[in-house]
Amino acid sequence: MSDVHDEYVDGDVNTIDDTDVDVDAEFDDDGYDDAPASAVTAKAVLEYIASALADDPSAVSVEVSERQGKVVLSLQVSPDDMGRVIGRRGRTAQAIRSLVAAAGARDGVNATVDIVD
Repeated sequence: MSDVHDEYVDGDVNTIDDTDVDVDAEFDDDGYDDAPASAVTAKAVLEYIASALADDPSAVSVEVSERQGKVVLSLQVSPDDMGRVIGRRGRTAQAIRSLVAAAGARDGVNATVDIVD
């Protein structure tokens, strides 16, 4: 059993390490840090998925912009690959949007995907 007066041991899970806590962090009204301006993980996921689906991966391009507090990823593929990316009744496109939104959440942003012709 540990005593209150035991010395700090680096890496001990039972002690608090003040070096990991940023006490000067600024928060919004909702209590969260300001969201980063770019969604690096979301962009990488979108490029990977679109390149895997497309017959011409070199024609895949993703442009990142911010609109109304959301990060918008504009996906552009060759006209021949448009049907593959959208899928039947838009099911593939919806699945891509869900995956990219989850990846954007890792970056702390609300990410959406626009498929541009």
